[in-house]
Amino acid sequence: MAESTTNTITPPEFDWNAVGKKADLYSKEELASLDALYGQTLKSINDHEVVEGVVVIKNSKEVVVNIGFKSDGVIPLSEFRYNPDLKAGDKVEVYIENQENKDGQLVLSHKKARAMKSWERINSALSTDEVIKGYVKCRTKGGLIVDVFGIEAFLPGSQIDVKPIRDYDIYVGKTMEFKVVKINNEFKNVVVSHKALIEEELEAQKREIISKLEKGQVLEGTVKNITSYGVFVDLGGVDGLIHITDLSWGRISHPEEIVKLDQKINVVILDFDDQKKRIALGLKQLTSHPWEALSAELKVGDKVKGKVVVIADYGAFVEIQPGVEALIHVSEMSWSQHLRSAQDFLKIGEEVEATVLSIDRDERKMSLGIKQNSPDPWQEILSKYPKGSRHTARVRNFTNFGIFVELEEGIDGLIHISDLSWSKKIKHPSEFTKIGETIDVVVLDVDVENRRLSLGHKQLEENPWDVFETVFTIGSVHQGTIISANDKGAVVQLPYGVEAFCPNKHLLKGDGKNAGSEEVLEFKVLEFNKEAKKIIVSHRNTVEGLAIEEKEARPARGGKKNAEASNNASDETKKAVKKVKENLEKTTLGDVSALANLKSELEKNEKGQ
Repeated sequence: MAESTTNTITPPEFDWNAVGKKADLYSKEELASLDALYGQTLKSINDHEVVEGVVVIKNSKEVVVNIGFKSDGVIPLSEFRYNPDLKAGDKVEVYIENQENKDGQLVLSHKKARAMKSWERINSALSTDEVIKGYVKCRTKGGLIVDVFGIEAFLPGSQIDVKPIRDYDIYVGKTMEFKVVKINNEFKNVVVSHKALIEEELEAQKREIISKLEKGQVLEGTVKNITSYGVFVDLGGVDGLIHITDLSWGRISHPEEIVKLDQKINVVILDFDDQKKRIALGLKQLTSHPWEALSAELKVGDKVKGKVVVIADYGAFVEIQPGVEALIHVSEMSWSQHLRSAQDFLKIGEEVEATVLSIDRDERKMSLGIKQNSPDPWQEILSKYPKGSRHTARVRNFTNFGIFVELEEGIDGLIHISDLSWSKKIKHPSEFTKIGETIDVVVLDVDVENRRLSLGHKQLEENPWDVFETVFTIGSVHQGTIISANDKGAVVQLPYGVEAFCPNKHLLKGDGKNAGSEEVLEFKVLEFNKEAKKIIVSHRNTVEGLAIEEKEARPARGGKKNAEASNNASDETKKAVKKVKENLEKTTLGDVSALANLKSELEKNEKGQ
């Protein structure tokens, strides 16, 4: 039997790692190439570092971010609330907290990543004047708290907007753009401003608007602020002022009667300065002037009705229709010549009827009168107050030369100081009466053309100087009291209150000395002037002539009968004087009746002689 030869073949070494990996589809070279390509898609990352990732998915609760690791990270959406516009594909920075937690999940944090780089970014934003976004978290005292790069920054109320903000709460929960205006690195404080962005934009608008400004131009604006003197209007970055007088053709007490805050209105440019920083605006100029609507038939003498809108000392302004005012001068409120204040006749808001006195449509001026509603009392002055008639008047005021009195409304008269008293020397009318008191008067003269009434008070009684003329005859001697003295002489008070003057040289007494004040002596009448109401007396003459008078008083032979007659006449005069003394005090305006009786008795005695 033949010996057979058997050949044994050893199979290649089996690669158990390739089982289930479809290694049979790829060669070793292909696998090496694929392994290198796959390795390039993965990053070598370390915990606690900040890397950049890409948003893969965003839903209502979470954001999935791919950082190039073997798995994606999931971050709560709340960490991105400062950026509501976040979308898939956006690049974000994340902080790696853990490459793989117990569930094998990559743990990332966007909030921590922002916090780590926030100060660097904020300082950079301040230096480069960068516009950044922030989320308004809440309201605080004086402003708002804003989340910027994960740091809480302060937004002052004054930096929210260019216009005053009355409600801060409307900004809470909003994402806004800001500029960093201040950083305190020591205390980690950041101040941001939204107003700065608006101001930049408005400044550009302002330059454009100012370059196009022209007088008479009509623009739309927004009421920005209201003051007692006018309204500030925002014209789109440029502010202008409507003065209160340019808001309405009619009178208003406050601009709030016409406009309200934030109201949009059309205004006309009235004027501006060279730099166009102060712009004067008008609102009423956009409507026709009320005078143009005034009836063309209105003329002088017509009656009109209106409401008192302004009162001054010199008169009152009455609005007869909206925007049309007329002046009632105080002199046209009463027929009285004694001018008073307009407040004595009218009140604000009072409805009045007046007569048109003048009207100037070109100047838009009108004057009215209300005294014309009653008859002029001077039309019947001659019949009501004839010359010589007696009346009672009220004292209105004084002047150095007399007293002005009112007989009735519109009828005034003057009592000259010389017509107050027959005998008493009055230096000022206030010595005689008081303002507001009544006084009896007699009409002396009526000047209808000039509306002047001359009155007298002393003329109510008989002139006592007619009586004095018979009492203080030249050469008669009377007892008097020196009431005052000067270098020229002395004033002597004679009986019945009559004052006389004694020159210095006639004050010499029997002892060689001059008489002084308050001395009571005998005085002889040297001069009597009824028209000038002047009496000159002498004491010296009574002393020097005493012996002679005694001799003349002795009756001569054959003249006994004449002496007796003379004594009888003297006795009668003495009785009359005694009677006056018993019934009279010092001479006043009421002395006339007693003096008249004295005069009558003296006249009887003269006839008896």
